[in-house]
Amino acid sequence: MALYTCKVGSSDGRVIVKELEAVNGETIRQSLEEQGFYVFEVKKKPLQFLWDKGLARKKISNKELLTFNQELLVLIKAGLPIVQALDTILERPGKGKLYDILAEVREDIKGGSALSDAFARFPTAFSHLYIASIRAGEKTGDLPLTIKRYISYTKRAEGIKKKIVSALFYPAILITVAMAAVTVLLVYVVPTFSQIYADAGSQLPVPTQMLIAFTTFLRRYFLFLVGIIIALMIMFRRWHGTESGKFRVDAVKLRLPFLGQVFNKYSVSAFTRTFATVLGSGIPIVEALRMSVGTLNNKLLERNLLNAVVKVEEGTNLSKALENAGLMPSLAIRMVGVGEATGSLEEMLGDISDYFEEEIDIHLHVLTTAIEPAIMIVVGLIVGTIIITMYLPVFKIAGTVS
Repeated sequence: MALYTCKVGSSDGRVIVKELEAVNGETIRQSLEEQGFYVFEVKKKPLQFLWDKGLARKKISNKELLTFNQELLVLIKAGLPIVQALDTILERPGKGKLYDILAEVREDIKGGSALSDAFARFPTAFSHLYIASIRAGEKTGDLPLTIKRYISYTKRAEGIKKKIVSALFYPAILITVAMAAVTVLLVYVVPTFSQIYADAGSQLPVPTQMLIAFTTFLRRYFLFLVGIIIALMIMFRRWHGTESGKFRVDAVKLRLPFLGQVFNKYSVSAFTRTFATVLGSGIPIVEALRMSVGTLNNKLLERNLLNAVVKVEEGTNLSKALENAGLMPSLAIRMVGVGEATGSLEEMLGDISDYFEEEIDIHLHVLTTAIEPAIMIVVGLIVGTIIITMYLPVFKIAGTVS
C-alpha cells in the first residue's frame, strides 16, 4: 500500500490535509467523497521508501493496538469521555511509540478534532480500516460496539496468522538444517575424500569424478555463487515491488499445487471477516467493499474484487457480482445470497470466514504431516547418494583385492 496526501474540504467549510494509505488514489478519492468530503487533490507521496522509513518510527504492533482498544472500550463503557479515557491510559507507567502517538491524539481532541480525525494523522500506526470503523462508530453514536467488533476481528485475524506461522515454522527449520548439512558435505567432506583418492592415484568411477568436479567448482566459486544468489534476490525483490511483478507472483501463488488453495482460502477468509466487521460498523456496502479489498493481499484477487465492486455500484446483487469475479466457491456464494435476501449478510460473512478458517486448519495439518517425512526422505536420498558415490572407489578396490 502507498501513502497519499489528500487535500479535502469538509461540510463546515474547512480545508483539511490528510495522509492516508491505500492500494491506489482512486480508492481514497471515492472513500473520501462517500464520507461527505469534497476532494481537491489526491497526490502520491514521492520517494515512498524514505517516507516509509520515517513513518516506521510511528508504527505500533497489533498486540499494542489490541491492548489499547481493550482499555479504551472498558473506560468508555464506564462513562468516561474520550479525553479522560486517554488521560487514564497515558497515566500507566512506561513509554513507547504508542504512548507518543496517543499523547498527540489527546492534544488534537482537546483542540476540537474528532477521534477518527486524530487517528488519521498517523496512517502507519492506525490502518484506514480502523480509522473508518471509528468514524462510522462516531456517526452512529455507538463507538463502544464498533471498538468491540474491531477487537473481535483483530483477535481472529491474529489467531489465524499464528496458526499459519506455527505450522510452517518447523518445516522451515528442517529445510534450513538440511541445506546446511548438504552444503557442509559438499564443501568440506567430499574435498577431503577427493584429496585422499588423488594421493592414492587410483582411477575413480565416473559418478565419483563428476561429484568431485562439482564440489571443486563449488568451493572455487562459492563466494561468487553466493553473490549471484544475493543479486538475484535483490532483483526479484525490486521486480516484485512493481505492480506487474506483484500481479504475476500472486497469480503463480494461487496456481501452486496444494499451497494455492491455502493462499486463496486465507485471502477470502480475511476479506469476509473484514467485510463483516466493516458492515457491522454501519458503513455502506460499496465503501465497505472498497475498504476490504486490501485485506485479500493478492493483486489478482483484488482486481477481480474491484470489478465486482463496479458491478455492485451498477446495481448488481453482491452474490452475483462475487460469482462473476470467481472469488469464492459456489457454497459461499449461496450463503452470501441467502444473507442478502434475509438481511443477515454480516452473520453469513462471519460464517463463511469461520468455514474457510476451518478448511485452512485442515490443509495446514495435512501439509505439516506430509512435509516433514518428505523432507527427511529427500535429504536422506541426497546424503546417501553423496556417501555412496564417495565410497564407490573403496568398493572397487575391495572387489579387485578379492
